[in-house]
Amino acid sequence: MAAKVFESIGKFGLALAFGKEFTEAVEAKQVAQQEAERARFVVEKAEQQKKAAIISAEGDSKAAELIANSLATAGDGLIELRKLEAAEDIAYQLSRSRNITYLPAGQSVLLQLPQ
Repeated sequence: MAAKVFESIGKFGLALAFGKEFTEAVEAKQVAQQEAERARFVVEKAEQQKKAAIISAEGDSKAAELIANSLATAGDGLIELRKLEAAEDIAYQLSRSRNITYLPAGQSVLLQLPQ
């Protein structure tokens, strides 16, 4: 409807200007809409983070339950396995470093020099 009014006014060569109050009201409405959209986004983001935290906590709980059950059935075997896996990972990381020198067991220096 408004488009037809503006079109009709344009045919007669008339210009239509809005008052300062009207322009300020339109701008205030746009700002309010943008702020409402921003607030909606913040709320949605918080809800997603809440869901993610719940899912993560449930996963941690399930993992702890599985480990506890494994310890109950396998005894200390699982702990020993984890120690071996950790030692293997540490050895791999150290083997890739150029600043590490390996010494045979019981030897405190690189070269055995006669005294």
